[in-house]
Formats: sequence, C-alpha cells, structure tokens
Amino acid sequence: MKSLDIYIKRRIQEIPTEIKQTFPNIKQIWKCNDELDFLYGYYVGKIEEGALHYLLKATRASAGGYVDTFEIRGIIETHKQELQNAIKYAIN
Repeated sequence: MKSLDIYIKRRIQEIPTEIKQTFPNIKQIWKCNDELDFLYGYYVGKIEEGALHYLLKATRASAGGYVDTFEIRGIIETHKQELQNAIKYAIN
C-alpha cells in the first residue's frame, strides 16, 4: 500500500490550488460557518474515491475482491493533519 500512500500525499499537495480555483467564495455560496470541516469532509471523500479508482486500475481487480474501503479511509486518516493544514493554507 506504499503506492497508495504516495498517491494520497500527492493529492493533498494539490488541494490548496484546487480550493482556490473551485471554492473561491465558500462562505457565500455554500453557506458554511466552518469551512475547514466542510472542506475536510469533501476532500476525504474525493481522495477516497480517487484512491479506490487508483487501486482498481493498478490491480485490475474487482471492487468486491481486493479493495478494502475501510483500509483506504484509514490511510487517509493517517494524513489528517497534512490534509487539514493544506486546507487551512488555502482558505487563509
């Protein structure tokens, strides 16, 4: 799963640029009081979806056979602080 960890780290590095392009006025558009929580949940989902696709493509396996989505979520959560820092950097 080392390659998955590398994928997740790369995705986290891309987040500040994505946020600035995709969510320029998050408070006004989404009516969010807590931008960090909203964006954290959004990006955990996006990274999880991308990681699943990455693994399926890499292993050419079926979703039911070899990919444990809880394991993917666990790996993402090991990078919680990095993800939060990337989001904070983008919204400040």
